Amino acid sequence: MAANPEKLKVVSQLSRRDILFGIARVPGTARVFLASSDAGVYVADLSQPKPDFKEIGKHKSYVTSVVLAGSSVVSGGYDGRLCWWDTQKLTQVRALDAHKKWIRKLAVSPDGRALASVADDMVCRLWDAASGKLLNELRGHTEKTPHHFSSMLYACAFSPNGKHLATGDKTGHIVVWETATGRQVTTLEAPVMYTWDPVQRVHSIGGIRSLAFSGDGALLAVGGMGKVGNIDHLEAKARVEVFDWQNGKRTAEFPGDKFTGLVERLEFHPKGDWLLAAGGAMDGFLMFLDLKAKKALKQEKVQTHVHDVALNEDRDTIYAACHGRVGVFSLKG
Repeated sequence: MAANPEKLKVVSQLSRRDILFGIARVPGTARVFLASSDAGVYVADLSQPKPDFKEIGKHKSYVTSVVLAGSSVVSGGYDGRLCWWDTQKLTQVRALDAHKKWIRKLAVSPDGRALASVADDMVCRLWDAASGKLLNELRGHTEKTPHHFSSMLYACAFSPNGKHLATGDKTGHIVVWETATGRQVTTLEAPVMYTWDPVQRVHSIGGIRSLAFSGDGALLAVGGMGKVGNIDHLEAKARVEVFDWQNGKRTAEFPGDKFTGLVERLEFHPKGDWLLAAGGAMDGFLMFLDLKAKKALKQEKVQTHVHDVALNEDRDTIYAACHGRVGVFSLKG
């Protein structure tokens, strides 16, 4: 039976004292690796009634992203380091000083050979996932916002065939790159996702927090939030925009009609049945969007901010890394 968003239900919610920013699932299992605000990288089997969360190593600050690359899991953090960990021995394979500022997100190409990292030094770096060798540096995002404050590079995602990579920054600027050459293919803009307050706080908020290509590679979804009134809070409506990126056309907008906060993670159903958007502010949400009808199929509140999700092969189970907990959700009929 196909995964059905209308059947969304909670399987388990496991409380923790930290904030979990990233999650990566071992294929064919419920074994996951987690990126924590306590600087730790954890592993757990979420199929167990009471999972044991085992710390396998640490960074020097927040761990913001984890991805699987072959026999290793790679973590990135606010210390600017990339660390490779053996998924079986649970030992460190290597560590690199990869960026001069906070690493925000990692992505692995579909064939598992290339690793992308983005950070607040506004550089996307491509690495050989097996050896850690630097392959290329992609520079297409400005270090300053239009109001001369430091910008941030939040998101990256590979296309399904691995030939393209998208990156998105705080000001709503998106670049699509040719992976093999590092050539800029096109740029897109989502300015509604960036808010500048010139009066009360004299700073900005928002940005592109998530990116995802459709299964056929034709569409690029962009997640964040809309314009903010009180810049000290994530009070704007969650927002998703979808682009026919090769023709530079915006094909759909989902300005949000129920939940506030950032869209931290996007995931297309392989056949295009729906687009999952996960995120939050104080509370969290899971939203399933129908791109053909241009409406929400299902919108569900989650008790706390969802920072990242991993889906199983059938797309009927969602594992969620959240603020203060790990959630498991089912889409089975």
